[in-house]
Amino acid sequence: MLDLLKDSANRQNIRIYLTLAEAVRAQYDAANEKLYLKEKADTGQFFLTARKMFLVYEKLDSLDMQPDKKGNVKPKFRKKNAEYLNKFRSNLYSGGIFFIKKKDYDSAFGLMDTYIDCRRQPLFSEYTNENTDSLYAPAAFRTVFCGHKLGRPDSVLKYSEIALKSRKYRRRTLVYMSRAYLAKKDTVKYVEILRKGFAENKTSKYFFTRLMDYYNDLNLLDSAMNVVNAALEQDKDNTLFLFAKSNMLLNMGRYEECISISDTLLARNDTLPDVYLNAGVSYINLALAEEASIKKNKNRTAVKKKQVLNYYKKALPYMEKYRALAPEDKERWAPSLYNIYLKLNMGRKFEEISDILRKMRN
Repeated sequence: MLDLLKDSANRQNIRIYLTLAEAVRAQYDAANEKLYLKEKADTGQFFLTARKMFLVYEKLDSLDMQPDKKGNVKPKFRKKNAEYLNKFRSNLYSGGIFFIKKKDYDSAFGLMDTYIDCRRQPLFSEYTNENTDSLYAPAAFRTVFCGHKLGRPDSVLKYSEIALKSRKYRRRTLVYMSRAYLAKKDTVKYVEILRKGFAENKTSKYFFTRLMDYYNDLNLLDSAMNVVNAALEQDKDNTLFLFAKSNMLLNMGRYEECISISDTLLARNDTLPDVYLNAGVSYINLALAEEASIKKNKNRTAVKKKQVLNYYKKALPYMEKYRALAPEDKERWAPSLYNIYLKLNMGRKFEEISDILRKMRN
């Protein structure tokens, strides 16, 4: 029958499809009986045969719906075929689960796809209803998952809207959708999904970090700060969120606030290298701002110079601690310590840092 269908002239011949459907049904029934009797059988092939049977019967039904010479549509086989197939529809879902466990995501996707597609097939119009079938959303999520595993963004997105209707699978569906849109280079949809994911899951590291990266890359600091503040409203003591806020305050030039948050974090955990860096850089930037002010305004110069030195003194322990915790990151601590040692007239340490910088340049 399959060989006959290779000829396009035969593809509208309903008798060929009737014979093919009966043949595949016989294969399925034989395999089903073996499994029922717990005889040795190829379980994977059984599920694939089930899918093949559904696809053949659906094609047969589409031919059965062709209007007669008078334009009337009176399907002859739909009722009995639908009644027979509906008993085994859940095997499509079970087969998808079987192949997911085997990590055969392509076969799994095909079975779940066929299961979900039944809802749009006229053959099953009396049996399928998305609102009453409890397996629709789980099946949809598994197509999203399989599409992700296969690296096929369009497969991820095919039934994603159905998967989103399930509270159980919604967060993970949004994660896979965001990755799919990123792979398709659809930045607008990617960010839209991240915003939706973050709005519904403000303590999720996944949505938070990616949304922050997006805003920071575009230098949209106010938007990034809004994200940080919204996250902190949900979890005011979260280390990641507080560290992100210290970064934002540093980038926005709000150095005193950055130092305050950094000190709060270090009081809880004194092994966070980047927090020391943020506080140290903030003190150095305060010193540089004060030095710039001295050049513009000569009033109270002595007081201002004393303040400059005070800022460098305060920056010193933070930068030295950062060096101790991140010794390989010379690009960030060496220039800062060079300036600190120079301003504070710390000769021996200044020479050491000068030597390090000289070697880095070479």
